[in-house]
Amino acid sequence: MATIKKFVKDSLSEDLGRGDLFGKCVHPKIKEAVVKAKDDGIFAGEIYGKELLKLTKVKATFNKKDGDSFKKGEILIELKAEDTTLLAIERTLLNTLQHASGIATLTNSYTKKLKKSKIKLLDTRKTRPLLRHLEKYATAIGGATNHRMGLDDCLMIKDTHLGTIEDLGKFVEEARKNIPMTAPIEVECENTITAKKALKAGVEVIMCDNMDLKTIEEVIKLRDKHSPKTKIEVSGNITIGTLEKYVDLKIDYISTGSIIHQATWLDLSMKMKEN
Repeated sequence: MATIKKFVKDSLSEDLGRGDLFGKCVHPKIKEAVVKAKDDGIFAGEIYGKELLKLTKVKATFNKKDGDSFKKGEILIELKAEDTTLLAIERTLLNTLQHASGIATLTNSYTKKLKKSKIKLLDTRKTRPLLRHLEKYATAIGGATNHRMGLDDCLMIKDTHLGTIEDLGKFVEEARKNIPMTAPIEVECENTITAKKALKAGVEVIMCDNMDLKTIEEVIKLRDKHSPKTKIEVSGNITIGTLEKYVDLKIDYISTGSIIHQATWLDLSMKMKEN
């Protein structure tokens, strides 16, 4: 919650600067307003919106909760406060809701395609600087599972790391002495050779990165034979259009950054109610 409070305060401060000039030109009066959907989608941003409205003492009724679907024309939030306050927080509120809801909506379209399988959809660390918490929160609302929040909660050995490691087995053995027992080790593999080494080392997860289907199937057979408890993650250029070809594979996870960096903002607006 501390992260959310700081985000809200910083976002509002960025927009207000030294103060909204409109507020210096009028006498405040109590007004009512609504946040209205101009697109269909999945609502996300509730906990951020509530924190912003609490901070600015705006009375609000949320007609939608995180994860609820909505249609174009629906009223999502009803607001009441001094008009100068409503106008001052308008852009910060809408920016947050539009961005989060856009990500949740796209993510939901991915998770629907995986609904009949046991494969979990994972997000990635491909997030905008300083927006990771918001963006990963939004993917979770859309039905994805958060992968790594940062470098400190899973030891992922990527191709760039492998270029510095001479013996993967020895490295993994030593790493287990230096990282928390709760932290899994994952190895990014671009071919079956690296996959064999990772399986022999007994890592928790191997990532099949940019592999074709035939190679992924070979890795699955190797996993089943040598290290059945190891999870398999498929990644690399995964889009809504390519997702279905992986659904029938005996894998555990599909990870993609596209649910964040390819998401578009939903169109939401704030309108003042007539007196």
